[in-house]
Amino acid sequence: MTGTGVLPAQQIEAMIDRGEISAQPAVIAAQVQPASLDLRLGSMAYRVRASFLTGEGNSVADRLAEFEMHRIDLTDGAVLEKGCVYVVPLMETLNLPDGVQAVANAKSSTGRLDLLTRTITDGGEEFDRIPTGYSGPLYAEICPRSFSVLVRPGMRLNQIRFRRGQSILTDAELTALHDSDRLVTGPAVISEGLGFSVDLRPAKGDLVGYRAKPHTGLIDLDRIGHYDPAEFWEPIHTSDGRIILDPGAFYILVSREAVHIPPDYAAEMAPYLAMVGEFRVHYAGFFDPGFGHAAAGGTGARGVLEVRCHEAPFVLEHGQVVGRLVYERMAEHPAQLYGVGIASNYQGQGLKLSKHFRTTDG
Repeated sequence: MTGTGVLPAQQIEAMIDRGEISAQPAVIAAQVQPASLDLRLGSMAYRVRASFLTGEGNSVADRLAEFEMHRIDLTDGAVLEKGCVYVVPLMETLNLPDGVQAVANAKSSTGRLDLLTRTITDGGEEFDRIPTGYSGPLYAEICPRSFSVLVRPGMRLNQIRFRRGQSILTDAELTALHDSDRLVTGPAVISEGLGFSVDLRPAKGDLVGYRAKPHTGLIDLDRIGHYDPAEFWEPIHTSDGRIILDPGAFYILVSREAVHIPPDYAAEMAPYLAMVGEFRVHYAGFFDPGFGHAAAGGTGARGVLEVRCHEAPFVLEHGQVVGRLVYERMAEHPAQLYGVGIASNYQGQGLKLSKHFRTTDG
């Protein structure tokens, strides 16, 4: 292995060949993304009383013995109910070499369904963070927040990224990269990452987002382009560049800026300062090399914002900074880019629901 930074697809494939990533059944080519690996659900789900972290010296199996309520066989498909917490063993197992750590995250479509999905490990003291040298199984903790979902073994709800060392760009390095590669349309707000704001004054019309309806039917995660958005989402319109977020409600909004991830970089969405308001841009997310890149069929792509309001109603205004992108170098030029020769659902996107819903004009 060579280079410090996020490991690209070809190095992930090499880790699989060396047995540092293994799976039963074996990893398939479609799981390998430009800078991450999709993780697959196993055949059993454990309904648990509460979310938990394993803690040093404990295994997930130990915690399941303590918190399990019942087991659900996923073989023929099973419903994970809104508001409940489940732990599902994943098909993949890690045997990380020294110097390589991992971070996991929900896939884009998972986040857009308000499907809280986090990775836990034996001895884990943080969600989604896997230390160098970890050897053992992986588990997904799943909590549907807005919609009950039908899942099956092999479904890919979360993904994992591997990195060697630390290669996060400083503000000065990020400024220089923006000057050379134009990372975002409009002025760049750079402070511990690249800030992005919410678009509540669209160029056409007054549709600015969607709010999840509180009582809906079931979503089968295998059904792509199947569901009528009107059955699950309430459209949000505004004429004055502001909306009021309701406590506990989940929204799909879009960034004002179009984002660009150059081929030799990856990025991760991170929350903005809590002091700006009692809401969060949901769950963070990975941006692969080539996202919004012109050579990959994009001219910048706007970031979809998965927003949940907390204790009090909050006025969100057009142009308000709501999150930041933390850029990181790739360890090696990636063999594939987002949107080039692979199934990339959100290249060149604007305001867009998850791939499970039928698209509408406008």
